[in-house]
Amino acid sequence: MELSIIVPCYNEELTIKTFYNKVVSICNEKNISYEIIFVDDGSSDSTMDEIKKLCLNDTNIHYLSFSRNFGKDSAILAGLKKAQGEYSVVMDADLQDPPELLPEMIQIIKSSDIDCVETRRKTRKGEPVIRSIFAKIFCQVMNAVSNVNITDGIRDFRLMKKSMVDAIVSIKESNRFSKGLFSWVGFKTKCITYDNIERTAGCSKWSFWSLFKYAANGMISFSTLPLYLPLIFGVLLFLGGLVGLIINFGSNRIFILSTMSIFFGLNSIFIGFLGLYLAKIHTETQKRPLYIIREEK
Repeated sequence: MELSIIVPCYNEELTIKTFYNKVVSICNEKNISYEIIFVDDGSSDSTMDEIKKLCLNDTNIHYLSFSRNFGKDSAILAGLKKAQGEYSVVMDADLQDPPELLPEMIQIIKSSDIDCVETRRKTRKGEPVIRSIFAKIFCQVMNAVSNVNITDGIRDFRLMKKSMVDAIVSIKESNRFSKGLFSWVGFKTKCITYDNIERTAGCSKWSFWSLFKYAANGMISFSTLPLYLPLIFGVLLFLGGLVGLIINFGSNRIFILSTMSIFFGLNSIFIGFLGLYLAKIHTETQKRPLYIIREEK
């Protein structure tokens, strides 16, 4: 088996068949031996019915069906564990990850000393402005405070050698942030770019709130800087308070009340940061499985 195609799916009944026809057409045209592993992440529509229909006519189609929605990162992990190919690629079913790039990606990884070909959108044309701004800020902050490098526009769509796949699967942490893990394992990687592509059907399952939580999880998983902020700000507040008291000694209470308000506000923020880290520690110590398979082929 040359290529394992991992496809996380959540309520993608309208795109499954179109995705399959496109990918198989390209693989057959370029004589690429393949398997497609659909990972149904607890869909509430007819996604699994569409996948099973494809299985009736193609023995190269496999699937994992979760008992509920566990999230895309868990779906990626499950698909990579099941993959048998010399190379593995993660793709979205909505065709925003263009299958036309697959032959080029395979050619690059075969003809050079690299372990991974990743993809990045040149622009975010067609995406909501607020989401684009938030994504850019997140990438800048992550790169500044963590030991991973995440480029704006980078996708989960990437082709990896078996050695890199095995390294990613071997990581046992519960709070997985795949983009960070892809960077953290440190294999040689080449990036290719393409113009943003709209979904073929349906709508994005990512709300602003879910994206915010995803970003916060990535931040906490790969950076300990927030834990140092209380100490830094505590010192600054202490020094600032001493200077303020000396300058305004004996004067109005507004200054004192304002200072107290700022202090307690910052204190609440830092307690919140500590709470998030403790929550992650709690999750790790529970040792619950990252997903539960309801059905498999």
